[in-house]
Amino acid sequence: MRVHKWSVRCFFSAIMGGVRIENDIKLDFSDVLIRPKRSTLASRRDVDVLRTFRFLHSRKSWTGIPIIASNMDGVGTISMARALAEMRLLTALHKHHDHTDYDCVRPEYTFVTIGITEQDEKRIRALIKKKPPRFLCIDVANGYTQRFVDFVRHVRSLSPTSVIMAGNVVTGEMAEQLVLSGADIVKVGIGSGSVCITRSVTGVGYPQLSAIIECADAAHGLGGLVCSDGGCVSSGDIVKAFGAGADFVMLGSMLAGHKESDLPVVENAGGRFI
Repeated sequence: MRVHKWSVRCFFSAIMGGVRIENDIKLDFSDVLIRPKRSTLASRRDVDVLRTFRFLHSRKSWTGIPIIASNMDGVGTISMARALAEMRLLTALHKHHDHTDYDCVRPEYTFVTIGITEQDEKRIRALIKKKPPRFLCIDVANGYTQRFVDFVRHVRSLSPTSVIMAGNVVTGEMAEQLVLSGADIVKVGIGSGSVCITRSVTGVGYPQLSAIIECADAAHGLGGLVCSDGGCVSSGDIVKAFGAGADFVMLGSMLAGHKESDLPVVENAGGRFI
């Protein structure tokens, strides 16, 4: 039997770190509903969803609808960025784009996404030399490593004017650490996405609604912002994420499968699907 080396490392890391049972209740989107209250609005159509933010480290301001297309293959595409920018929504491009692709999108609505490898550092250095990206997303599956924190701090020193979103984490102390290390926005969520395998492979995760509440409280106390990443399967989940304290909400599966995914359409006898 072959066992993935990453799984083995995570298993032994968990054992060596010890286990502590948390007895207080942790909640996902499906565990709660929003209790209604009286409003002066005549209809839901009258809700103004535009928001203006000023970012802690970059000192930049931005106005738009704080929903972000995920940096997943088939979601964070050039076509998606073009379409959503027309509606003043953001897109986090996936990591596999060539740096020349960024000339085809509106920078005020587009995140450039990188990881923390040496190749990613070369990419970001090349981009900064050409023109620092307006929005930059530093994305890893599990942000609980010193290497990740150090990389966020390093990129902030390289590009002080970029709005940096970094994650993913799910606890208040790490949200604080990332804000102190230079992140304007902390990306919150581990294992909550529909195609994320982190929970099943490593056993690591946290119910998304509670993660947002705890991380938002920590980040807001320092002047930082948070983005809920994962777990939204309906528009009601987006509302719950904002209600829990998220400043931005990232969507993956809800935007997948559209023509903007830039993936080939596969025909089968049962119907048409991506």
